[in-house]
Amino acid sequence: MRIVLLGAPGCGKGTQAALLFEKYGIPQVSTGDMLRAGIAAGSALGEEARAHVAAGALMPDDLVQRLVEERLAQQDASRGFVLDGFPRSIPQAEGLDRMLGAVGHRLDGVIKIAVGRMELLKRLTSRRICPGCAAVYNLLAQSPAEEGVCDRCGTNLVQREDDTETTARRRLQVYVSATAPLIDWYDARRLLVIVHGEGPVESVFRRIVAAIDERGEPGQEKGQGTLPA
Repeated sequence: MRIVLLGAPGCGKGTQAALLFEKYGIPQVSTGDMLRAGIAAGSALGEEARAHVAAGALMPDDLVQRLVEERLAQQDASRGFVLDGFPRSIPQAEGLDRMLGAVGHRLDGVIKIAVGRMELLKRLTSRRICPGCAAVYNLLAQSPAEEGVCDRCGTNLVQREDDTETTARRRLQVYVSATAPLIDWYDARRLLVIVHGEGPVESVFRRIVAAIDERGEPGQEKGQGTLPA
C-alpha cells in the first residue's frame, strides 16, 4: 500500500501516519521529520534546509526529492509507505510518479485531511516539542501532566520556530498557493479521497481506515489501484 497524506500544516498528517504504521506495518515517511533531524545534526542537507524552515517556505523540489528518493530505496519501504509532507507541489508529485514508475510501482491513493483555517492556526501555535525525546504535545488536546515539561523524560518543552503565529500564517499561505492545486491534480487522476479532520484523533483515524477498507486490504488488487474518490 502506497499512500500520500495531504493537508495543511497542523491537520494531523503526522499523527495519522503513525497510526497507519501501527495498523498496517508500512513506514511513515515524513519529510519534515527527516529535515528537522538533519538540521539538528548539522548535516549539509540540514543546513541547506534551515533557512527555508525558519521562513515557513517550501523546500526546493530537488532537495526534497533527493531526500525522499533515498528514503524510499530503503528495505522497509519496499512493500509500501505512508508519505507525510511530500509531495507539496505538482512538480514534486510528478517527480514522485517518476520515482515510483522507475521501479514498477504507483500510488494506491491520496487522502486529504480537511481542517478549517482557524482550527489549523490554533493547533499549530499550541504545539510543543520535547528536544530530549522528540515527543509532541498540543496544549489544546494533549498537554503534558506538568506544564512545560515532557511526561516521558522531564525535559523542558519548546515551541518550534515554524510553529509561532507569524510563521504558521505564512505556512498556511504557502500551502494554499503551492500545495492546494495538488487536490485537483490528484482528483483528476481518481486517486483522491477527502476525510474530515476535526474531532478526536481516533475518530479521524476511523474515517481514514474506512476509506482504505473500501478500497480493499493492502496488497489486494481492485480496479486501477485507487481509493474511492
